[in-house]
Amino acid sequence: MNPGILERIDAMLADDGEPMPSARREVLELIRHDPERVVDEGFEALAARSGCSVPTIMRTCRDLGFAGLREFRLALVQELAVGGSPLHRRVQLEDSTEQVLAKVTKSAAAAVNSVQAQLDPRALEAAATAIAQASRVDCYCVGATSGFMASDFQARLFRMGLSSNAYLDQHLQLVSAATLDGRGVAFAISHVGGMPSLIEAVDVARAQGARVIALTQAGTRLARHADIVLDIRVPEDPVMHVGTEAYLAHLTVMEVLTVLVAQRLGDQAVQRLSDVRRVLATHGLDTRNHPVLAWGRPAVKRERQA
Repeated sequence: MNPGILERIDAMLADDGEPMPSARREVLELIRHDPERVVDEGFEALAARSGCSVPTIMRTCRDLGFAGLREFRLALVQELAVGGSPLHRRVQLEDSTEQVLAKVTKSAAAAVNSVQAQLDPRALEAAATAIAQASRVDCYCVGATSGFMASDFQARLFRMGLSSNAYLDQHLQLVSAATLDGRGVAFAISHVGGMPSLIEAVDVARAQGARVIALTQAGTRLARHADIVLDIRVPEDPVMHVGTEAYLAHLTVMEVLTVLVAQRLGDQAVQRLSDVRRVLATHGLDTRNHPVLAWGRPAVKRERQA
């Protein structure tokens, strides 16, 4: 078995052979001392703390056997995910409430922050353009978490005036895919990216000429069957098959994609969103000035029988 990143760092620091530049040694010592901070803060902050440049950080990553910063960071995140307890990858069973609060929120923030480093801007631009120009955007998913994502993204597009649907049922996904054409888009959401029914629906959509956009991890079956891949990786969750950090990362991607689509739609999207906001502010049960509804049945007075 290949040694882990921290083991390799220990070996490099203990090597008495060829002398190592002091800047790289400082970087390695900072990583070894607090690897979780390195994951959370990013490489610019690490460079500032070590008093070196980002290219020096990159050369250090290559010394450890990684092609670049992204590959190193993902591998370090995965290695750290192995630790922790069955409850959370960073939390120990004996941690206090304050420690649990700090660790869980730091993990959530790190998951969101990692999106910027991972996403390819060209893939985002291609996805946003395809959606803005589509005659119909149908969102496919499998599972509870992805189901919420598909419904949420469909609602975002619908508010901007785009024809969109969300299908959680396998049969309806196939019906949808069969009715798409060259102007349609199938937006498939799956962190695991290996469900056969989802792959089948995507293949049918592509056979009809539709563009397929996949929000998944790189290298999954879904990614291989898509035209545009929005690639996001997060550490494995010790409790859930698709954990909270994947959920937060996917939500962040959809927020970015929503803004990019709105930019391409221009005034149409601005007007639609303004209209929706105005209507919801003055109508419906969730407005501030809406009267409270009395749900109980009124009391019935019974007349005394003579």
